[in-house]
Amino acid sequence: EDLLGRDAISLDRKKIKEGVKKAVILVAGAAGSIGSEIVNQLLKFNAHQVILLDKAESDLYDLQNEMNAKYNNPNFKVIVGDVTNRKKLKKVFEEYLPTIVLNAAAYKHVPLKEEFPGEAIRVNIGGTKNLADLSVEFGVDKFVFISTDKAVNPTNVMGATKRISEIYIQSLAKRKASKTQFITTRFGNVLGSNGSVVPLFKKQIEKGGPVTVTHRDITRFFMTIPEACQLVLEACFMGNGGEIFVFLSKKKP
Repeated sequence: EDLLGRDAISLDRKKIKEGVKKAVILVAGAAGSIGSEIVNQLLKFNAHQVILLDKAESDLYDLQNEMNAKYNNPNFKVIVGDVTNRKKLKKVFEEYLPTIVLNAAAYKHVPLKEEFPGEAIRVNIGGTKNLADLSVEFGVDKFVFISTDKAVNPTNVMGATKRISEIYIQSLAKRKASKTQFITTRFGNVLGSNGSVVPLFKKQIEKGGPVTVTHRDITRFFMTIPEACQLVLEACFMGNGGEIFVFLSKKKP
């Protein structure tokens, strides 16, 4: 929290708890650093049912064991699956009929996606489209897309795929025939998450430097993992469809 340069943000837990107590929530990308914390908070808030979807088998297995050890008789289901596999996704929707979909599934390492842009398009755009289209088809109440500040005037492939996905779900939000409310949350650099720049900086400092930056004039916006996940959950119940939510906070004096 010392790295934040501001006070940690605390959001409306009561609103979140009320919103999830009768909900069936599908978390795509559940085994990632953001997805797993979202799952943890949903179970802490006693969500009615949580569906954990991820293609990372080992990470999903570890998360399953962690949640089983942490909570008594948790009401969750683990599914190994890929968001780009529409046929598999449709079976999940048919069986569990989620009322809320939280999409944390994405490729996010900027340099790798510059080298493999086709994979970024396939997963970040294609996977989001599959989830969004099925949410409309099955009458999901809320769809929350986890985006990035790199989607603002994107200068890299990863940011561009996120921006395209934002535009797509906003177009769905404008359809009067759809009951699904599509909401976007944009993250800055999430401290401690997979792919965060902070572990890299730490390793560089331990070796005596240098600390590398993308550009000397770059400004990075940091948030903690719990903050990021609470942003997702509160935005879910604040939003009416079509919004993009970001953190606004005052710096420490």
